[in-house]
Amino acid sequence: MVPRSLGTHDGSFHADEVSAVSLLLIFDLIDKDKIFRMRDPQKLGECEFVCDVGGVYDPETKRFDHHQLEYTGLLSSAGMVWRYLHENKFVDDSLYTYVNHAAIIGIDAHDNGKVMQQEGVCTFSHVIAGYVPVEYAAKETELTAAFLGALDFATHFFQRLLARHAYIESCRDKVAAVMVKKEKVLIFDEALPWQENFFDLGGKDHPALFIIMPTGAHWKLRGIPPNQEDRMGVRKPHPEEWAGLRDAALQKITGIPGAIFCHKGRFISIWETKEDARKALDLILKK
Repeated sequence: MVPRSLGTHDGSFHADEVSAVSLLLIFDLIDKDKIFRMRDPQKLGECEFVCDVGGVYDPETKRFDHHQLEYTGLLSSAGMVWRYLHENKFVDDSLYTYVNHAAIIGIDAHDNGKVMQQEGVCTFSHVIAGYVPVEYAAKETELTAAFLGALDFATHFFQRLLARHAYIESCRDKVAAVMVKKEKVLIFDEALPWQENFFDLGGKDHPALFIIMPTGAHWKLRGIPPNQEDRMGVRKPHPEEWAGLRDAALQKITGIPGAIFCHKGRFISIWETKEDARKALDLILKK
């Protein structure tokens, strides 16, 4: 057994094993120079981890394949490795769920043929597939170089997901402190990720209708979705007559000199100052 080594299949590659390998790299369980692409059973048997090849799913022996008839679950090697990291306490419940919903479930479904191609939709799995050499007869050296390029991309992607989750978690107490007031508006004096924390903290049953928060040099007034699933919906939209207006037109109809823009979808507007946003909120609540 070669410590900190990983075996995966050679030839063409997909998002599931690229993601599985990148996650094992990120959590420092394998070394990049000990990644071997092959199908030789004897050599695979010498690897500490094996992903997407070998016909065995056994977390105890660090084997993560889903192609054998005996396996009837919904995971691909990506989901198998992510579950392994969770079950072995490398990630907690919150991070496991966040990354699952952000990427892993879709990667698994795509690799297992559970989702249909939608015209014009490019998923993470499609981006990884784009790294595969164009020519079907590409040499193995080209395929391996392309695999390593895809691996670098996936590693950066998942590192950013982990960093984003950590940032969201770090802002939880700030969101909770504003929510406890039980007001119709959540006012924050700094830009921060509020939506995930809001719903995790019971926001579905909270009376808030809007948030006011800085956005660059200005302030936004944004309607709160009814629930976490309907993120583009709002509990109370901006007035219909404001839709799509900007600058002088919005200033005239609202009487607020600091009016900048109201989205045609009526879920968000931008204002010069916090006080301007407050005045806009008062107008909306009076309707």
